[in-house]
Amino acid sequence: MTEEIRFGICGLSRGRNRAEIVTTTPGAKLVAVCDLLEDLGTEAAESLDCEWIQDYDDLLARDDIDVIGVFTPSGTHADFARMALEAGKHAFTAKPMDIRLEKCDAAIDAAEEADLMLGVDFESRYKPVNHQIHAAIQSGVLGSIVEATLLVRWYRSQQYYDSGSPPGWRKRQKTEGGSIANQAVHYLDLVQWWLGGVKSIYGKSSTFTHDIDTEDATVGMVEFNSRAIALIFTTTSHFPDLGTTIHISGTGGTLSWQDQELTMFKTVKAPEEEVSTVGKYTLPEHMPQPEAEDVSLNDFPTPEDLPANIIADMVGAITQSKQLQCDGYEGRKTVQIFSALYESSKIGQPVVLR
Repeated sequence: MTEEIRFGICGLSRGRNRAEIVTTTPGAKLVAVCDLLEDLGTEAAESLDCEWIQDYDDLLARDDIDVIGVFTPSGTHADFARMALEAGKHAFTAKPMDIRLEKCDAAIDAAEEADLMLGVDFESRYKPVNHQIHAAIQSGVLGSIVEATLLVRWYRSQQYYDSGSPPGWRKRQKTEGGSIANQAVHYLDLVQWWLGGVKSIYGKSSTFTHDIDTEDATVGMVEFNSRAIALIFTTTSHFPDLGTTIHISGTGGTLSWQDQELTMFKTVKAPEEEVSTVGKYTLPEHMPQPEAEDVSLNDFPTPEDLPANIIADMVGAITQSKQLQCDGYEGRKTVQIFSALYESSKIGQPVVLR
């Protein structure tokens, strides 16, 4: 292994930013970018001081590249990653890992067989606040988790779906899933990471305001192995865009999160003395209520060596054998969840995950 980890980035419409991050990350070097479009490729090559390669097979054939990042349409992520792994390169994909579970499994198998790293780029995994929330939930400060709500109320225009490279890939089932598989998958990943394994899903998907083959609104009820339940609603038809909120409540308290910020974190304050109402009739709203007390996230740790992004994460995993924030096995989980939700919508029955 050379002193620097050498990267190739495939797909510049979505991967241009990650290519730039490579150039500013210690221990990383950008060797080449790959894109079918000459204007994107030549601009990136000139601006970022790297080579532009038009054919992905030619990128795979290079012996001066250690890692390939895949930023192509969602339905091609795992195939491109698998090809990179079979060519002897470490690989990572944009979110989601793919839209088909069997393709995720093929990429995971390829990584295992080649003893190479396979990562998934979920940006929220690199936010300190989300690690603090994970630590807080795991500490038991909220008690046993009872329920969670994920609301992704975004707006996307028809032009958004008609555009892209290649044009229109976001509206075709062959290359994309829909609002939960594309936009909401960031936050679906957070919820499943914070709350643990999913047992079953019952959901409904539909298309309301766009001329697309995929869905623009999905609702689901999720049961976790812990017995907690969650309501998930995702859409790209909400105007105005209200962003994303997550609400998690347990037997001992509640926290709320919006657009990468904690907005409320309260737990039940232990009463100094119990007030008896035995033998008295009291209206429910007049009964004694426990007091709430604010909790600070500063009481919960962030990993000292938390990488800033997927590039730093891959460098650390390869050079120091650190655990990736989201490896192939972890990235597969969201694909399994939204695939089960789509299947439930299709058959009109709950789907049990296995």
